[in-house]
Amino acid sequence: MSPSFYFYRRPCACILLGAVVCLLGAVAAGAAELDWNSVADVEEVRVLTTNQDGTPRETTIWLAVVDGQGYIRTGGWTRWGDNVERNPDIALRIGDTEHPLRASFVEDEALRERIVAAFREKYGRFDGFLNVFRGSNPLIMRLDPRD
Repeated sequence: MSPSFYFYRRPCACILLGAVVCLLGAVAAGAAELDWNSVADVEEVRVLTTNQDGTPRETTIWLAVVDGQGYIRTGGWTRWGDNVERNPDIALRIGDTEHPLRASFVEDEALRERIVAAFREKYGRFDGFLNVFRGSNPLIMRLDPRD
């Protein structure tokens, strides 16, 4: 029996196949490369990481966009920062959409200064206030699509 005959004779199989195709399309759309400039004005995002014991961690953080690229940061002592150091595969929830991403730490000092300036410009005096707790040398992470 040919596959087309099977689906023609079994409409439930066609409906199920259609649902699977739609679901896979939605998953692929969430994994599409994020246009950072379109979310540059979003005040808060949620970073999703995995704790050392395997439990999920969801943390509200700030986002800065520099030259069309998304960046996040934390002090060196946060649990979610430790999670990223252990496993750079994270998700970022912006609104109702989760974006699977890979975080990489920014070491270039000139770029770090530009990113810090972008956070300062976006968040104003609140950013300076948090430096008291975060420290003067935060972990800054570039966010890229997962391979």
